[in-house]
Amino acid sequence: MTKDCYHCGEPVLTGDSYQVEILGVKQIMCCPGCQAVASTIVASGLTSYYEYRTAPAEKASLIPEELQSLSLYDNQDVQEEFVRHENGIDEVVLSVDGVSCAACAWLIEKQLGSHEGVARIQVNTTTHRATLRWDPSKAKLSELLSKIHALGYKAAPFEADNQEAQYHQTMKQYLYRLGIAGLATMQVMMLAVAMYFEVFGDMDESFRNYFRWVSLIFATPVLLYSGMPFYINAWRNLKARTLGMDVPVSIALLFAYFASLYATVTEKGEVFFESIAMFTFFLLIGRFLEMRARRTAAAASANLLKLVPKLALLQSGEQIPAKSLRVGHVVRVLPGEPFPADGVIVDGVTTVNEAMLTGESLPESRNVGDAVFAGTMNIDGNIDVEVTAEKKDSLIAHIVQLQDEAQLAKPRVAEIADIVARYFVAAILVISACTWWYWQGHRPDDAFWIMLSVLVATCPCALSLATPTALTCSTSAFGKLGILLRRGHVFETLTKINRVVIDKTGTLTEGNISIAETSTYGDVTESEALSIAAALEGYANHPIAEAFKQHDAIDGIAHVENVIGEGLKGTFNEKEWRIGKPSFALQDSAFANESTHQIWLSCHRQPIASFGLIDPVRPSSKALIEQFHQAGIRVTMLTGDNAQAAASVANDLGIDEIVADVSPQGKLAYLQSLPNDQITMMIGDGVNDAPVLAGAHLSVAMGSGTDVAKSSADMVLLGDDLTKLLDARKLAAFTQKIIRQNLAWALGYNLVILPLAVAGFVAPYIAVAGMSGSSVIVVTNSLRLFRNDLLDKLKDAD
Repeated sequence: MTKDCYHCGEPVLTGDSYQVEILGVKQIMCCPGCQAVASTIVASGLTSYYEYRTAPAEKASLIPEELQSLSLYDNQDVQEEFVRHENGIDEVVLSVDGVSCAACAWLIEKQLGSHEGVARIQVNTTTHRATLRWDPSKAKLSELLSKIHALGYKAAPFEADNQEAQYHQTMKQYLYRLGIAGLATMQVMMLAVAMYFEVFGDMDESFRNYFRWVSLIFATPVLLYSGMPFYINAWRNLKARTLGMDVPVSIALLFAYFASLYATVTEKGEVFFESIAMFTFFLLIGRFLEMRARRTAAAASANLLKLVPKLALLQSGEQIPAKSLRVGHVVRVLPGEPFPADGVIVDGVTTVNEAMLTGESLPESRNVGDAVFAGTMNIDGNIDVEVTAEKKDSLIAHIVQLQDEAQLAKPRVAEIADIVARYFVAAILVISACTWWYWQGHRPDDAFWIMLSVLVATCPCALSLATPTALTCSTSAFGKLGILLRRGHVFETLTKINRVVIDKTGTLTEGNISIAETSTYGDVTESEALSIAAALEGYANHPIAEAFKQHDAIDGIAHVENVIGEGLKGTFNEKEWRIGKPSFALQDSAFANESTHQIWLSCHRQPIASFGLIDPVRPSSKALIEQFHQAGIRVTMLTGDNAQAAASVANDLGIDEIVADVSPQGKLAYLQSLPNDQITMMIGDGVNDAPVLAGAHLSVAMGSGTDVAKSSADMVLLGDDLTKLLDARKLAAFTQKIIRQNLAWALGYNLVILPLAVAGFVAPYIAVAGMSGSSVIVVTNSLRLFRNDLLDKLKDAD
């Protein structure tokens, strides 16, 4: 019986000559073309294509493997794993291999940003990741990836495990290059010492030439193999008519080698083989240490994704890959296991450790109907969870995305540093040429090595690393606090605030509103009033609405309209019913002044019932207000609730100013009325806070708040502990201090070393050690933001 090709579905006429192992099973292919494409799919980590495809692929042609591999990313089934869709624009996070400095990022952003259909491309040189947004109707993902590949970089959708494997492969190659450079350096230096100090007495010229040829043999693999990463990066930059950090390095290596080769062949002049070997060895050591330090900074967000398990146990008992879970699947999670996806508990009671999200180490109890999130830990219960979001839409995926975006958003000082670094490379080349010209006329024997020292010693690698590494480390440190950054200006603005404007419900209070008392007016019973109120509030997404949803809603409510910040109105039994503030629900709102109830239900604007609500104040609110006062920051409560309810909370907490009973537009108007010298931080959680969050200098949304509020905010507080905002303020100040230190070191080093190198006081090997050491110092200084005891030290400093 003839079998069909697993890849394209056509009959197999070649027996089992062509096979590929897919999902642990040997599958038969019909031809070498299908075998090559299937092998590429498996090697690229895209085997899910075969799990979810709806029809066999077209018969493969033997086109170049790289292009075939990239075209797979255009498949809709494959894209479901890593592409986000929003308003006709697709977004993907890419791993980019080969990025070594700010010039590389600038090159990719410039070349890809001009491509038709690309809305935005931003590259992070520390994490080696890029965020790409494009219009799929104007450009294919494979086209954009091909353009990156054409620049000399490799790009693929970000997978934490794949990037980890790529990192280890890169480090292994660096170790090979480093080993060859180290061995050659030892051999060449022994010969150089013999020639420099004439250990053998009056050495015969033929022996001297022999030593030079031996040195050439050892130095050549160092130049051609060990130094290859520098040439590749330099060539990329020159092709794009820009100047990166590796351009002067490559020029120095190649000049020194060919000048030494000429001197060896002609038996005239000086050779620099020991400088080439030592130069490359020190450079590779510096780059290796720098890559390890940057990896530490970049791994924090990627490691979050590793907390999500690989496998998930369905309620039926079947075990499937966690990335295959879809909305509606019900999974069983056993005690001690992490949740494989975001979902809602449908059976069972447990406690959940959410420290990786909120920074809170104490477990929280979770019951049926409560939400749980991928990567958090189920502590002690057997529970069933209905999946509510796929992997790419999970909270942990959003966290990683927000951290990447925050790291990509450069403050003004970082943009200036990148521009200075690019122009500084051009200045180095000019200064080096002038240096050679000057010394050629004064000390021709020394002109060449002095020029090499200038080329290498002043390379502004540390300057381009000063800000990105600090921002990456700080963003991860904020994540450990349970705070997500969405804008890059947070580091600068957070330290400048002198006015905090804070919402009441769901922010200062817990948002767990309950009905404490109900009063009725007229013929409607309390039970009927609650049923009508529950039916109306069922159309709202506000903490107050949750208090009514526990009551049975009456049927028949129609034409419901939600008036943001006021209340809701709808039709029942051909009558208009309203629920909300007295001024919205009642024709004569003065009637409400006789009651302390905040919410009123009316029919044709006549009072039917009023509801007294209670909302516990968060335990952390009082400490937050007190510490803001200690820092000299004035606090305003800005709320839509009535003045009586607002005053009660404000008096308990010691808030300076109360602005109550205001609409969303009124909140924004208040914010705009503040003097220009007031740098405001707005903290809120609801839909009616979105305009004022967007209008504040700095805005914070509660993680329990609405998506609208979180999308308008600069920061998102995942937990409920408001005092973490004070820790964030200290952390932001320390981040700015680290950036200033890094820039001062990078600029100071270059300003000191440049005149010394031009004057001939810096030997080439000293220049290499200085440049590499400068970069390592900057990165290591940034890693201080990762210290576990950092916040304790900052508090002690206060």
